[in-house]
Amino acid sequence: MISITLIGSGNVATHLYNAIKNCETIVINEWFSRNLTQISKYSNEVSITSDLQNLKESDVYIIAVSDDAIEDVSKQLPFKDRLVVHTSGSVRLYDIDMKHKRGVFYPLQSFSKDVDLEFSEVPICVEALRKEDFNTLKTIGEALGCIIHKVNTNQRKALHLAAVFANNFTNQIYRIAHEICESQSAEFDILKPLIKETARKIDDVSPYKAQTGPAKRGDKKTIKKQLKMLDNEMQKDVYELLTKSIKQTHGQR
Repeated sequence: MISITLIGSGNVATHLYNAIKNCETIVINEWFSRNLTQISKYSNEVSITSDLQNLKESDVYIIAVSDDAIEDVSKQLPFKDRLVVHTSGSVRLYDIDMKHKRGVFYPLQSFSKDVDLEFSEVPICVEALRKEDFNTLKTIGEALGCIIHKVNTNQRKALHLAAVFANNFTNQIYRIAHEICESQSAEFDILKPLIKETARKIDDVSPYKAQTGPAKRGDKKTIKKQLKMLDNEMQKDVYELLTKSIKQTHGQR
């Protein structure tokens, strides 16, 4: 049985807790939050604390806090030579205080506290300085039913940057599409099958081959008409920039 102290109470920490609590081979030994009200509803299931200086001893300490706080939290931990890992895609492994055995346990997914997801479908990117620590983190990930990917820092940062494009920027595009529909009282829901098919398609073909639309075709008349429809200058800028990118990718002028 691998024991874990979970540090943090945000989206990632909450989903990790819910995934681990049903696992037979790993256990949450203690859950830390600076604000206990964030996790008070779990107090009948797990030991909770707001005192970093008196944490219980565990096999692994998972820091699931904001990127800017990881280094400071790791320095405040009042022990050394224990395995301490963070869950960030962009923070260096070496930003964890050197008094600890250091690692990264990065679940590459978009997490929202109130939105359920199947954690076993989340890929886990693992990085560690020592082979035995990598194996411990791999064991945790596999116990959750996840596929484990051994990555280095540069690969992890590249994946995180790519995820910003694939998820965060794409979601903002959805928001713009929603605004355009609302401007003419059209139902955004009508677009949902298209959105789902676009995502499904890349299971079978590359994003390059999956590209369609007026920019890919070089359809200047449609592009000109659609730009005239946009009153919002920010939306127009986004349309023009993405059109330029697609045309350049596919050899259109």
